[in-house]
Amino acid sequence: MRSTLDKLMSWIGLGLAAVLLVAGGLLTWASNFVGNEVQTQFAAQNITMPEGKAIESLKDKADQEALKPFAGQPLENGAQAKAYADHYILAHMNASSEGKTYSQVSGEALAAAKSAPDAPETKKLMDLRQSLFMGSTLRGLLLYGYAFATIGTIAGYAAIAAFVGAALFLVLALLGFSHAKKAANAPATA
Repeated sequence: MRSTLDKLMSWIGLGLAAVLLVAGGLLTWASNFVGNEVQTQFAAQNITMPEGKAIESLKDKADQEALKPFAGQPLENGAQAKAYADHYILAHMNASSEGKTYSQVSGEALAAAKSAPDAPETKKLMDLRQSLFMGSTLRGLLLYGYAFATIGTIAGYAAIAAFVGAALFLVLALLGFSHAKKAANAPATA
């Protein structure tokens, strides 16, 4: 009876190992696909990370420190995209709008356009509105790229875990078959 139970558990272990091998393969493919797509799409934009005076001109030291590791490099990965979006584009947006969001500036610009459509201040607000809209859009796209790069990284770690789990189940299944053979050859006890 013990031999049959060992064989049954070992076959289940082999099945789980096979499932984890397939999952590991798919997760590896997903990780590589996402990584390649993120890199390809970022490289196609031909963005160079700021360096030198462009970094030094930022008021916030945290922004400067976040950008320094990538200074002068082509923007090609999620970490660079996040730093560029959150510490370069956002810093410039905040400096030009005195910390106001696109929504706030847009509301002011539209109100000014109703009351004084030809005033120089209205034109200035409308230009700032357009600039903040473009900055917000670019930030969002870069942060989407960062999010996908993070998903690709997580898929890579999950693939490693799946392969380790598959190896563990394979070893346990082989040990189970070995024990089943020993149990089948053992003399019956009363």
